[in-house]
Amino acid sequence: MSSPYQLTHLKQLEAESIHIIREVAAEFNNPVMLYSIGKDSSVMVHLAMKAFYPAKPPFPLMHVDTTWKFQDMYKFRDEYTKKELGLEVISHVNEEGRAMNLDPFDPAHTDVMKTQGLKQALNKYKFDAAFGGGRRDEEKSRAKERVFSFRNEHHGWTPKFQRPELWNLYNSKIKPGESIRAFPISNWTELDVWQYIHLEKIPIVPLYLSEMRPVVERNGVLIMVDDDRLKLKEGEKPVEKMVRFRTLGCYPLTGAVESDAVTLPDVIQEMLLTTTSERQGRVIDNDDDGGGSMQKKKEEGYF
Repeated sequence: MSSPYQLTHLKQLEAESIHIIREVAAEFNNPVMLYSIGKDSSVMVHLAMKAFYPAKPPFPLMHVDTTWKFQDMYKFRDEYTKKELGLEVISHVNEEGRAMNLDPFDPAHTDVMKTQGLKQALNKYKFDAAFGGGRRDEEKSRAKERVFSFRNEHHGWTPKFQRPELWNLYNSKIKPGESIRAFPISNWTELDVWQYIHLEKIPIVPLYLSEMRPVVERNGVLIMVDDDRLKLKEGEKPVEKMVRFRTLGCYPLTGAVESDAVTLPDVIQEMLLTTTSERQGRVIDNDDDGGGSMQKKKEEGYF
C-alpha cells in the first residue's frame, strides 16, 4: 500500500534540486546561477524561486553573452526574467573578443566568446560556485560530472579528480582559487524537463514551439535566418518551414528540427517517441570527434 505522502517522480526531482540549490547557497560565499535563457535555465530559475520563497534567490543570474543569441532569447531575458521576475541578471560580453569581430563560424568563436568570456566573468566577480543547468542525459562528457564539480584556479576540469558523492552528501571544501560548478538538475532527463515545465506552467522562449520560420539547410542542419548577419552561401535561399528548437544557443550554430509540436503536450508527445539526442543539431558539439570535443572544452574551462 503506497503512502499518501509518497512523492511523484517529478516532485522527487524537484526536492533534490531545491536541496542542492540551498546547500550551495549555504556553503559558498559568492554563488551565481549561470543563465543561458534556455528551457533548463527556466527550470533552474523556477526552482531557485521556490527554494527561497517568498524571498528572491540570494545570488544573481549571469548570462555570458556571445552577442549571437536568437532575438527571441534577448527579448525573453529582458522582458520576463529581468522585468517581470525582478531578478538581477549580469550580462557579460568578452569585449576583447567582440573587438575581434568573430562570427560563430570562426573556429575561435566558442573559445573566445564562451570559454574565455565565462572565465573572465567568474574572475571579475570572484564567484566561488556557479550553478549550471547541465544534465547527464544531454551528452557523454556531461554524464561524467558530479553534482558538485570542482574546477582548479584556472577553471579547468579534470574528470579523474572528481570527488565521491554518497547519500546526497556533497563535499564543499575548496582550496583558495578553486571553485565549483553545481548541477541541480543533473539527474533530470529532457522529458522530465518538459513535463515539469508543463506541470508548473513555466514560461519559456517561444522558439521551443513549432511555427513557420525562415531556414536554410547547411551540411544537413536547418539554420534559422534570425537577422541579416547570417551570410548566405551561393545557391542558398531561405525557405519557410514548420520548425522548432530542442536546444538554444548561438543561432547560426543551432539546428532547428521539423516538427508539428505547437503546444507543450505536443512537445511531450514528441519526446516520448524520439530516439535522437537533443544536442544533435548543436554544431559545436560535433566539430571535433563527435562528442569528445565537448569534454576537451570543459577541461579548458568551458561550462
